[in-house]
Amino acid sequence: MTQTTRHPLRHADADRAKAENVPDTPQTRAPAYRLAFTDDDFMCRDELRPVRLQLELLKPELGLDAHGVKSTIVLFGGARIPAPDDKHKARTKTLADLSHFYDEAREFARLMTLKSNETNGQENVIVTGGGPGVMEAGNRGAVDAGGHSVGLNIVLPFEQAPNTYVTPELCFNFHYFAIRKMHFLMRARAICVFPGGFGTLDELFETLTLIQTGRMSRVPFLLFGRAFWEKIVNWEALADAGTISEIDLELFRFVETAAEAMEMIEHWPLENTKREVVPGRNVADGE
Repeated sequence: MTQTTRHPLRHADADRAKAENVPDTPQTRAPAYRLAFTDDDFMCRDELRPVRLQLELLKPELGLDAHGVKSTIVLFGGARIPAPDDKHKARTKTLADLSHFYDEAREFARLMTLKSNETNGQENVIVTGGGPGVMEAGNRGAVDAGGHSVGLNIVLPFEQAPNTYVTPELCFNFHYFAIRKMHFLMRARAICVFPGGFGTLDELFETLTLIQTGRMSRVPFLLFGRAFWEKIVNWEALADAGTISEIDLELFRFVETAAEAMEMIEHWPLENTKREVVPGRNVADGE
């Protein structure tokens, strides 16, 4: 493969191809002879973890840059929530009842992608975890609008492949949850969280913590389905106990529909909310 380089030195691709076509001898068959960057066994050694972390951060970054993706709208939500047409297959009645959020996620992604298309798909690009359920609905809505979307998959023992609606060129796969989470938030212009399980809760609270502690700028943060979220999280009890500040409850809003979410994002306050500083932690936006 011909590569354009910025230097006069021989390109790594050329040596990789050359190394694959050397005489078959005990020396060339030995693992020690393999080029380091083509040696899978070497790259998977424990000592190479810092390198793998760096590569996993860099590869999607270069891919998103190459496609001109400047900002994203993040959709978190349960992999087990079925499409309404499939709700009879749901494991529980509650999951079946939550199926309407599949349609809301799909419609929200469609509306947001229409907005994104006005920027040639550079701003407000839908990004999901690339799996089934709410994630599939988000990527599907982008297809409905004739746009592209991002899928940030991760290797899991019980998932076989990304959903079929992720734009192939923007479908990335991760080994490290931490690096995947960074890519969810590095370009985030809004966070939309639909009902879900442990993974969704993890993403929700980690992102809220980053905003609460000023490690991330405040962006629209929307929870779809007040009844669900108020049933599983006693938000007021956290504030009453003093483990969070009353003003922390203003970091997010509840919405029920795609149209309501679009309206909320459009009119989200731009100014930072001045926040109480509690000894032992920094909770002031921008401080």
